[in-house]
Amino acid sequence: MGQVDPQLKNAAEAVLFASGAPVELEKLAQGLQISNGQALEICQTLREEYARRKGGVQIVQLAESWQMCSVEAYAQAVREVMDLKRSTPLSQAASEVLAVIAYNQPVTKAFVEQVRGVDCSGVVANLIARELIEEKGRLELPGRPLVYGTTEHFLRCFRISSLNELPPLPGEDAVEQEDSAGEETS
Repeated sequence: MGQVDPQLKNAAEAVLFASGAPVELEKLAQGLQISNGQALEICQTLREEYARRKGGVQIVQLAESWQMCSVEAYAQAVREVMDLKRSTPLSQAASEVLAVIAYNQPVTKAFVEQVRGVDCSGVVANLIARELIEEKGRLELPGRPLVYGTTEHFLRCFRISSLNELPPLPGEDAVEQEDSAGEETS
């Protein structure tokens, strides 16, 4: 990485702090009147500086956004002081629906129901309320069904910066090995 302008870095840090929510890289770049590449370099530099400091705050990347948040090790202290209640864990049904959506998005509710074999209207509504999934648009099919996908909040909850970090599905490795073995013999 090149040398980052200290004034721009301080301004980006102030924006991330004041926002309290993920800030899209493009929006940060526009606000600081710099290129997306410069904004990315600044965010990466800030993340590294915070990590080296080993304090109670970190900079995290969530897809195309960046956010300043507390370090997991201090979550209990933050909850106690701020009187936050730990959210209830996801039910088995909610976990299954979330997995189907995360690995296949964007998907319709009908697709999820076909995979699971049961109605999932209530579960989908619950996942939307928890901000783990959201409507991503409509399909150009009769009835124009809604399609769903995961949110930045989903990434934050599962401590990943992109969907590429999701673990492989069971059996996926075996299929990939078979595919590569078939290619070698061809």
